[in-house]
Amino acid sequence: MLSKAQMCRIEPFFQLSHGVHKVDDRRHVSAIIFVIKHGLMWRNAPKDYETHKTICNRFIRWSRMGVFNRIFAKLAGKSGQPERIMIDATYLKLHRTATSLSKGGLLPDVPGAPKEV
Repeated sequence: MLSKAQMCRIEPFFQLSHGVHKVDDRRHVSAIIFVIKHGLMWRNAPKDYETHKTICNRFIRWSRMGVFNRIFAKLAGKSGQPERIMIDATYLKLHRTATSLSKGGLLPDVPGAPKEV
């Protein structure tokens, strides 16, 4: 689980509830991080967090809304210039349908990167 201090840093990026009791975003973010960190499929997420369908839907919704892009940009901007930069040269073979993810807004938008034509 994310600590309360960690969640306080990213909490302003999530939408506010409209009169409905707000769910625990910290638990959902922790579940998303756990699944991505361990390279799991959504259905293999621990039951302690939430149902895998809820976690997946929340990830897709937040990705399309740009929540993660804003969090990454804000947290990366606070650190200043790095002393060293590391490049991961891992080679991954993708399925031919993997390029369709960029059209749905699931991939992060990197400021200053060249746009696809």
